[in-house]
Amino acid sequence: MDERDVAAESAPDGLQWYVLKVQSNRERSIRESLLRRIKREGLEEYFREIVIPTEKIVETKGGKRRVREQKLFPGYMMVHMELNDETWYLVRDTSGVGDFTGAAGKPIPMEEHEISRMLGKEEETEGTRTAQPVVKFGVEVGDTVKVKDGPFESFEGVVDSLDETSGRLKIMVEIFGRSTEVELEHWQVEKV
Repeated sequence: MDERDVAAESAPDGLQWYVLKVQSNRERSIRESLLRRIKREGLEEYFREIVIPTEKIVETKGGKRRVREQKLFPGYMMVHMELNDETWYLVRDTSGVGDFTGAAGKPIPMEEHEISRMLGKEEETEGTRTAQPVVKFGVEVGDTVKVKDGPFESFEGVVDSLDETSGRLKIMVEIFGRSTEVELEHWQVEKV
């Protein structure tokens, strides 16, 4: 009995999560190609999911806010499948697929908690939300910024804190000789 047999026995239905190394920036086309080959060969019963892990990023360009998806692990995708000779060759012979991750050329299945963390499916705990987009800031804590919009327009201040989920930041500006904390949207400031 080798490692593959042990892995197959650990899951009740024989399906395990495996990580594939694929050509970077071709993840979507490789996924579609793999799905077509699975259907053409009639092996749908051995595959459940093929996932490209992504997160939502909020960006503001030209004053317009937009949400885009960004790959968490460029060049990798996760496949929930039953590993046997037929499925192994089908995946390996798909154009753009490098190899399974593992030791010494043997695919090693991922543990369930690792896949949950990588795909962002961890149980929600108090105070955390997993499906929220993350705001990409052009500034960091400690940077000097200039307010370009709102009631504090043309004031300069130092970034005190950033909130990635809401897209807001707090800066310290000097008003009438006193340092005052001001909360603004990320697009209202620019780095000096």
